[in-house]
Amino acid sequence: MKYFFSLLIAFTLTSCVSTKSTLKNIDNTALRPLVKDKAYVITEYATDSKYGYDEDYPINIGFINEKQEDINIQYYFSGLEGPNGEKISYKKVDTCCPFPTKNSLMGAGTIGIYEVTFEGSNKKMILYFNIYEKGKILCPKGFSTKKITTTDK
Repeated sequence: MKYFFSLLIAFTLTSCVSTKSTLKNIDNTALRPLVKDKAYVITEYATDSKYGYDEDYPINIGFINEKQEDINIQYYFSGLEGPNGEKISYKKVDTCCPFPTKNSLMGAGTIGIYEVTFEGSNKKMILYFNIYEKGKILCPKGFSTKKITTTDK
């Protein structure tokens, strides 16, 4: 009977996660951008309109510890602005889409869902983030990169 319950619990825990990842833009060789003035220096623009807007094409900022999610998301958004230089506001609204990963103690990861607004607009956009896998960190369509200047002394 004890064996049966152990088996039932193991099955229940593993049945919540797909056995195959549907993520399309993982790149384990991608480098995380430099951080200057508490912002990622993002130099490239996404050419795929799904980048960041589709849960299968999230913004992959991983391999990071779950405790570092907030600061890395902050770095990301601090490196962006609206298409006309507008200030960005964002908040995490949900998680979704469990997938298998070797980069989590649980063996599974989830996608963070963030709601984004531009200053002076009520329009809300949704972006998807993955902290467990790596990928090129790009500026999604509809945003622009912030010009981050630093002075060397």
